[in-house]
Amino acid sequence: MSEALLYSFRRCPYAMRARLALRYCGVPVQIVEVSLKAKPAAMLALSPKGTVPVLCVDGRVIEESLEIMQWALAQNDPEDWLLGGDPRVLELIAENDQVFKHHLNRYKYAERYPQQPMEHYRAEGEVFLQQLEGLLAKNDYLLAGHLSLADVALAPFVRQFAHVDREWFAGTPYHRLQTWLQRFLESPLFAAVMAKPSG
Repeated sequence: MSEALLYSFRRCPYAMRARLALRYCGVPVQIVEVSLKAKPAAMLALSPKGTVPVLCVDGRVIEESLEIMQWALAQNDPEDWLLGGDPRVLELIAENDQVFKHHLNRYKYAERYPQQPMEHYRAEGEVFLQQLEGLLAKNDYLLAGHLSLADVALAPFVRQFAHVDREWFAGTPYHRLQTWLQRFLESPLFAAVMAKPSG
């Protein structure tokens, strides 16, 4: 396999989870940090929709973060992130991507959605946080006793939600979720993919 090329934006949660999976799987990859105001022509030629992440490997272009993660895990999954094909993994990710992300956007950018106060959007997002808190009552991680694809796919979005108002999040009763998120943020894997490129 030739070296993969990933167009990424450091703070984008979709790009973040793609980088996490590629790093975990040990896929050799060259990361191109994209300026969202001046997207490189080479990236737009590969993926006209112009959003990150975009992975180019062996002549194939993969434009969706979850597909990139699944491709990487098909190469190597040493710690069973796929949980042996447990269907709950993709079900939880779908709920995150289709429902929670909708509420997260409105909570984070509440001024763009003046139809409701920020607290309304936050409360709608909290329904998902409560679900995750319940899952963490059974295991240290969302679906198992170890990290899985579900944890890694969701954590960048939960991080974003928590960081809109850190004081509020710290004061919530979601203690297991707080611990889970902190463990993720302090992990060597997260630190590695969030390191700023030198130079």
